[in-house]
Amino acid sequence: MKKYKSTVINFIFLNLFFIQAVPAQKSELEYEFLYEIEATLDSTIVLGKTSLGNRMIHPVTGGSFEGPKIKGEVLPIGADWALSFDSGIKKLDVDIVLKTDDDALIYVTYTGFIYPKEDGSLYFRVVPIFETSSEKYYWLNHTIAVGIGRRIEGGVAYTVYAIK
Repeated sequence: MKKYKSTVINFIFLNLFFIQAVPAQKSELEYEFLYEIEATLDSTIVLGKTSLGNRMIHPVTGGSFEGPKIKGEVLPIGADWALSFDSGIKKLDVDIVLKTDDDALIYVTYTGFIYPKEDGSLYFRVVPIFETSSEKYYWLNHTIAVGIGRRIEGGVAYTVYAIK
């Protein structure tokens, strides 16, 4: 019984020590500008009403991106496999490939939503996920990012931020 009490006391002491030794994490959201991207789109392919919603495919034909740590082109590979709902909400499902100016390839997939807000503006937000084998850009593989989108002549553009 004495040995058991000693073990419990040591366990409690060690837990209290380690809990106090770990610095508290900040609760406010920190972010930094990652890049600005513009993508050109081909004519929309309308599949029509499916069991999931109104399916539209927006083929990506190219574009460019640039930020403080990364820049390059959007390859003419990929599309947005969007679903539009009767509620007016459009759910994005995008797959694209970026090629940096130093020839690294980055696969980007993102989801998001577009819908008209009550004030007449457009809610257009995305959450990109990155995948690359490049050592230089490997940090993207574990970066959480968010983007604010807008329509431009012939395509779409996003301002993308990395969440720190």
